[in-house]
Amino acid sequence: MTKIKVLPVSDIPENTRKVIEVGEYKVLVIHSGGKFFAVDNQCPHMKLPLKNGKLTEDGGITCPFHHSAFDLESGDVKDWTPWPPLVGKALGSLAREKALPIFATEVKEGWLWVANEPV
Repeated sequence: MTKIKVLPVSDIPENTRKVIEVGEYKVLVIHSGGKFFAVDNQCPHMKLPLKNGKLTEDGGITCPFHHSAFDLESGDVKDWTPWPPLVGKALGSLAREKALPIFATEVKEGWLWVANEPV
């Protein structure tokens, strides 16, 4: 795995998000809490975009469509609810949980570098 120089850190100030292309992936870069996170921009359930997902206080992101929650550092599932909220918990158990693919990041000389494939 190699890291690719993707954008100047100044292009993604604190509390912002940006979708970038890294090879065949659309990667959501999030700058939050002084850290950079890079995750697949597609929810693992139905491949819908996560860009507008809610960031949680405990370091996660929630899918804006199915309300599943994922840890930004590990990609682990925090809450699996891949259906509308009223029926989500009941029907969510029928779908297999999948972790959110994450990409390693590094800041070097004012640039953000992102791995060319998920960790």
